[in-house]
Amino acid sequence: MTFAPPKDEQPEITDDVESSRAPLLEHLNELRSRLIKSLLALTVGAIGCFYFAGDIYLLLIKPFAAIAEDIRGAPLEFIFTAPMEFFFAKLKIAVFAGLFVAFPFIAWQVYAFVAPGLYKTERGAFWPYLVLAPVLFSVGAAFVYFVMLPMLARFTVSMEQIEAAGTTIRLLPKVADYLSLVMALMLAFGLSFQLPLVLTLLARIGIVSARMLAGGRKYAIVAILAFAAVFTPPDPMSQILLAGPVYLLYEISIFCVKLIEKKANAAETAGAPAP
Repeated sequence: MTFAPPKDEQPEITDDVESSRAPLLEHLNELRSRLIKSLLALTVGAIGCFYFAGDIYLLLIKPFAAIAEDIRGAPLEFIFTAPMEFFFAKLKIAVFAGLFVAFPFIAWQVYAFVAPGLYKTERGAFWPYLVLAPVLFSVGAAFVYFVMLPMLARFTVSMEQIEAAGTTIRLLPKVADYLSLVMALMLAFGLSFQLPLVLTLLARIGIVSARMLAGGRKYAIVAILAFAAVFTPPDPMSQILLAGPVYLLYEISIFCVKLIEKKANAAETAGAPAP
């Protein structure tokens, strides 16, 4: 047997459902609006960067081509074998560079969406992550440009065989292949350099601790080596160049988490809310 609620309570229940539905629709509309603004910013940035896509590509090949020319004594030639290959390569460059240009605006849209649900102290803690994320990504990309690409050039050019046994094997990199490799390396290193930010953020919300991270070193080393094997060329030097800095960042993350825990414990002892 079921009992229906009194008639005078039914309108109140209906009003509660409708009042909870209204804020949800408002949040969804706001999310849609900010996504559209972010996509428009990315589109504008990509269109603007497309004009300089050729110059950006020449900048990307400069460290590789310079080392290759020093080794072989002749300029390195880049080729494309499909009619639209270089055009689509420039489109990729425009989108990739446009994301960097539009990132401050996109980050602001993310912050503006989540800020109303944060306390004042939480808003202050959120800002450093927005500022440091692109900085660390740029540091990772710069590491690829100034360290990885010259070493990659030495490795690949050394595999050439000029008139060996009557056969010449010469490096003629394709435009699209080189761009894909550079973008993959920059993305891998840029994301890897976010490790301290991610782990300290997880520590702030109580998901990880310094003791947990220190105890999981051996698993972290295996994961880092696997990550390096996937995102770098198949030579030990390139894998070490990625795995080494990432592991160092892991140790830095443990240190940062210890500082956060120490500060939180001190605030708790003093009777103040933890930051």
